Amino acid sequence: MPIGTQGRNRADRGPRPKGGTGPTADPGRPRNRADRGPRPTVTIRPMTETRPWDRAAAVPALRDGRRLPEVAALTDDRPSITALFDFMRDAELRFATLRMRVVERAHTARGEEVTTMDVTLRHPGEARVTTSRDGTTVSGEYEVWVSDGDLVRTYSGIHRFGTQRPVRDRPRGLADPDFPGPARVYEPVTALPAEILPDTFIHPAGFCQNVLATGRCTVTGSNVVNGREAILLECDHPRTTRLSGDRPDFQLSIAVDRETGVILRLIESIGGVLTRQADVVNLAPDAALPPGAFDFVFPSGTTMLY
Repeated sequence: MPIGTQGRNRADRGPRPKGGTGPTADPGRPRNRADRGPRPTVTIRPMTETRPWDRAAAVPALRDGRRLPEVAALTDDRPSITALFDFMRDAELRFATLRMRVVERAHTARGEEVTTMDVTLRHPGEARVTTSRDGTTVSGEYEVWVSDGDLVRTYSGIHRFGTQRPVRDRPRGLADPDFPGPARVYEPVTALPAEILPDTFIHPAGFCQNVLATGRCTVTGSNVVNGREAILLECDHPRTTRLSGDRPDFQLSIAVDRETGVILRLIESIGGVLTRQADVVNLAPDAALPPGAFDFVFPSGTTMLY
């Protein structure tokens, strides 16, 4: 356009044409928002039919600071979702020591991958997790995580790397009762490595609140799972964001130990195809532990990263 045929700014050009007037306006376009009718509403159906469970941090405590499970035992074969989640939240409060072995089978593009995780735990603060893949512990392909409540030591047998550091402080103030339920988190008596199945199975409060409660959950009954009586739960396409791109065919199947509330089995499937299954093949609450259960010495030749 030649210079001078268009005003330099908005004021030089005069008022903007409004709907239905002016040389460039659409004569059929309504003049204002009210004339166009209500805006179209596009929503996604909520994943839960009722208010999601948000009691992950609602753990009762005595005056001396000790915490007790709110639900001592489940009496129904098909408890309500709220009652089951309350029972699961307090799982670690029902034993003083624990020995557990988890076997995870993941189906990936490389085929089936098997991971075994052995857990030894004693309240408060002492824990040891040994992770191996395809039963290769003897060949050195294993990882160890050990904590006494003050220090955390890790060792990778594959790379011969070791670390030693103080236990990281958790965020402060999250237990403030003025916070809404979803903003509060469970404070474990004995911490485990984050983002691994043993932590989810022994501390299922966050899993119930942030994953299971975002889907359509159904208690389907009870059965014996790996030698222990369990409550069975189905959860259809759980998610934390309600977006149209979420998979509508993702499903979780959970088995919960009726005695302790620990998760005994986790099955993930997409479109009816199994993608991951993790089973607790050995669970021994209040097990007798040897004196050196949490002793660990770095092997010779270990490279300390920090």
